[in-house]
Amino acid sequence: MTRHAYPGSAMVGDYLRAGVGFIPAMAILVSAPIGPVATGLSAGFAALFGVFGLRTALRHVTQIEATETGLSASGPLATTIRWAELNRIKLAYYSTRRDRRDGWMQLELRARGASLRLDSRIEGFEQLVEQSARAAAEHGVEISAATAANMEALGIRNPDFCNLPDIAERRA
Repeated sequence: MTRHAYPGSAMVGDYLRAGVGFIPAMAILVSAPIGPVATGLSAGFAALFGVFGLRTALRHVTQIEATETGLSASGPLATTIRWAELNRIKLAYYSTRRDRRDGWMQLELRARGASLRLDSRIEGFEQLVEQSARAAAEHGVEISAATAANMEALGIRNPDFCNLPDIAERRA
């Protein structure tokens, strides 16, 4: 069993972005009388950045526990993905630059109505991807070409994981 969490240092940027959007929007709403259009826009921005801040906080307090039988997320949005019930795995790369040199990955897992999304800032992300890929291979879950290419970018080269060494051994 392993435990994984989003470190505070990885979440600081999201908290700052939420604050930079929420605080000015709220300041406009409470500081001076404004027309209905400006009120609607400011309230909309405050709500948008407020929800983003709340989602960031929920992600930050969520703990992921990986076992031989599945993944469990504990916290306010608790869920469990059992490997035996896994029916979808998707590993996507989101670029922040045109040259695709900077960005993040997101792992999405689904099993019998439950879903779990983890981004690459979580501690042990590669280990979680590899464990999920092995479970997908064992249970016959199809992996898209894009997901396979993204796994290969992490050093997970083959959808048939029975004979592959662990990530740590490949990097040694």
